[in-house]
Amino acid sequence: MSERYFVTGALGCIGAWIVRTLVQRGDTPIVFDMGSDRSRLEAILTADAIAAVDFVEGDITDGAAVHRALATSGARRVIHLAGVQVPTCRANPVLGAMVNVVGTLHLFEAARTAGVERVAYASSAAVIGESDDGEGPVSEEGGGEPTTHYGWFKRTNEGNARVYYLDHGLSSAGLRPLAVYGVGRDTGVTSDPTEAIRHAVLGRPFRIRFSGDTDFVYVRDAAEAFVACADRAPEGAHVFNMHGETAPVARFVQLVEETLPKARGLIDVEGAPIPIPPRLDDSALRRAVSGVPSTSLQDGIAETIERFMELKRRGWWAGETAASSDASPRRPDGAFGERALP
Repeated sequence: MSERYFVTGALGCIGAWIVRTLVQRGDTPIVFDMGSDRSRLEAILTADAIAAVDFVEGDITDGAAVHRALATSGARRVIHLAGVQVPTCRANPVLGAMVNVVGTLHLFEAARTAGVERVAYASSAAVIGESDDGEGPVSEEGGGEPTTHYGWFKRTNEGNARVYYLDHGLSSAGLRPLAVYGVGRDTGVTSDPTEAIRHAVLGRPFRIRFSGDTDFVYVRDAAEAFVACADRAPEGAHVFNMHGETAPVARFVQLVEETLPKARGLIDVEGAPIPIPPRLDDSALRRAVSGVPSTSLQDGIAETIERFMELKRRGWWAGETAASSDASPRRPDGAFGERALP
């Protein structure tokens, strides 16, 4: 039997892939987002598939709007992704807190009053700072303190989710991805590896602004993990690390060049490593929730190149110059056909 899912922030990268996952298995996503740009959805779904989605325009900082939308959605499961990234939180911490913390409280309050079964929400590996624990995988309890407003906001959400379970019995699962990559990943510092692939497909140079090892998670895997947690995470308030494949950024570039030979020499890497432990232990997630996929870095890069190549063939970036390159995969009118990418 099909289910209805209330998904906030679904016009973003991971959100778009969650919508894709739900639609492909016959479920109905109710998308709550303040934006109207559906380009990330259009990059990975057919027009017919998008027509199966219910869209509700609203602001996560408007508690009344969140309550109304969720109460009338008929959804028993919620996936909460609405938020702003590290650069916005750094530039405007008050706005960051309003969206990332107060907005999340609005969502949990609405879920509580609507009798929702479970909430899966986006935390982040940014809650984990560097530490002297060695180079082994870091568990949910390991690592140092966050080093950004964004990281502290996400940690606050984890604590509030726990209180909602203790006080009201509302179960939840927070997921902590690090460097998510794949079509649609175009915001935040860790979007650089994906942008490097896109630029290479277009034959343009690109500089990745961080180096060193990091934990790369393919966006399709991230989306399926969120859906799996919304479906069957155990009762309680849980927080789970996400792990894909840990590798140096230079290795990521090497795999791009091996898969797409014309990329050789186009991608440069500079800057310090991301101040987050690069090896996350996801054994707790895999014990608690079955069926979470794990795509190799090589395969994830190859699929991303294939998708970007298909978008290029369809004229997705027609008229875009290197100087005016827009990170968002915006679609020129009529340039994208009706068939979804494989």
